[in-house]
Amino acid sequence: MKLKYILCSVALLGAFSACEVTDRLPIDSITDENYWSTVNDLKMYANGLYGNLDAPAVNKDDVSDNFITTNYSTLLFDEQTLPATADDAGWTWTNIRNCNYFLQRYQKVEGVEAEINLYVAEVRFFRALDYYGKIKKFGDVPWYEKDLQTNDTEELYKARDPRDFVLGKVIEDLEFAIQWLPESGTEEKGRLNKDAARTQLARICLYYGSFKKYHNETGDISAEELLQKAVDLTNDVINTGKYAIVKGSDSGCGQMPYEGYPCDYSNQFIQEDLSGNKECILARYYESGVVTHETGRQAGGSGSGLSKDFVESFLCIDGNPISISPLYKGDNIVEQEIENRDPRMYQIVDNLHKPYRVINNAQQPITYPDCSANGGVTGYSCVKYRSPLQSQWEARQTTYDWFVYRYAEVLLINAEANAELGKCTQEVLDKTINLLRDRVGMPHMTTSPVADPAAINYGYSVTPLIYEIRRERRIELIQEGHRLDDLKRWNAMKVFENPKTMLGIPITPENIERYAGNIEFGGESGRPTIEYNGKVYLYQYPSKKLDDAGRKWTADDKRWLSPLPTDELVLNTNLKQNPGWGE
Repeated sequence: MKLKYILCSVALLGAFSACEVTDRLPIDSITDENYWSTVNDLKMYANGLYGNLDAPAVNKDDVSDNFITTNYSTLLFDEQTLPATADDAGWTWTNIRNCNYFLQRYQKVEGVEAEINLYVAEVRFFRALDYYGKIKKFGDVPWYEKDLQTNDTEELYKARDPRDFVLGKVIEDLEFAIQWLPESGTEEKGRLNKDAARTQLARICLYYGSFKKYHNETGDISAEELLQKAVDLTNDVINTGKYAIVKGSDSGCGQMPYEGYPCDYSNQFIQEDLSGNKECILARYYESGVVTHETGRQAGGSGSGLSKDFVESFLCIDGNPISISPLYKGDNIVEQEIENRDPRMYQIVDNLHKPYRVINNAQQPITYPDCSANGGVTGYSCVKYRSPLQSQWEARQTTYDWFVYRYAEVLLINAEANAELGKCTQEVLDKTINLLRDRVGMPHMTTSPVADPAAINYGYSVTPLIYEIRRERRIELIQEGHRLDDLKRWNAMKVFENPKTMLGIPITPENIERYAGNIEFGGESGRPTIEYNGKVYLYQYPSKKLDDAGRKWTADDKRWLSPLPTDELVLNTNLKQNPGWGE
């Protein structure tokens, strides 16, 4: 039986603190006085925080240059309004208070230090996770180490603490977690382990190490220190020897191979059981009739489609970009586009070579990729998480497990951090990026890759090595929720000025014929189109120009940070609004 992420009523924070406790303890309810007794009490409380781990969804990269959505992003077009309430802004502190509530009381429990600190480590992990999200979103935020009461006026109404101070506290929490969490493979199934904490901390160090470098920031912790810490942490995970890049089994989907197109990459994301999967550092587990999700039903549609710019980022099978490879066949139709390209492309972008459904053991391809306004939108449907099994398509009946942390990200962090430090040798590439390429049969990356003459414009130049590591990360981690963070930390929002980040499939004679009788392009009733560089493309936002000013970010753009809610600014006059958002 798989461990389920069920929130325990014991952990519903604050449930104890709001009540006055009399000398006579209730015998039929839980109170602050009778709860903190055993190590199991700590475990039960920590259970309630596991819902904060990454959960299945197909919209994690929707606000980025990788996807186009039915309704345009107000962030990317600079049309956001000031949020009124804390809930509107995401300026909420429930999880922090829950963690601090535990951390102020766990000392009441008597027991073996290692057994107690295991659950302290879990709670401090979740506090760090929440604070990391806050400093990414708001920059400076108030740091709290206790559960505040109504009479803690000084703390409740204090100003924000500097981001680097909070970042230091986040690092402390995660280092404690690494010290006291169990080794991977010895933890209770579904619970945190040392390598999950190492991966999360490495992710944070890469984020702020590169952010500081490309935004020319100094501060209490230097970019070099953070990047080196990311290298050290990921080396620790790599050196355990416990993990590998796995060719995913077909899980009963009849996909290996299909018409000579094996799905070694995409099959990894539709596995019924990740407990023995060597690429899995931490997973969420699901089981029919108990705990399920809906990713299998939503994948490939749900009002988002891949952008033309993302589709063009895949290399050809000779290891060269489409701008110079003689193997590139053009883009008259999607099957032509994927020919001779990185095999991850046909496993990510819907096409006739990937089974759409398996019914009665018969593999059924699609007739045409979805490009409806509320479905695949662009004609480049992302099917990374789609299983062909009909049972996975039922509403809320998807049962395959979900990677919370996977080894591929560890390898990408290690390669990028080494490259940013000028330490990326061929040995580094061979133990990181090239393992990802081996899975799909792509040529190995070298330390001197060919420069792409049609490289993405970041607003500055990088070495071909760093550029190719970024390309690898963009493809391997598609729809895993990293892309907008990556662009922010690289100071690379210039990419949104590229019109191809808003374009879908080209409206070629082949595509017109393919969709005939089902989808009409152009005209008053057809799907909207636009001309760009002598070609016509599917275009979701006819009310917007390709060079819309809202998509241009400046060095002092207000969108680097989110606004604080106006209600909180009124309640606490020590809080100041983030730059550019007014008061």
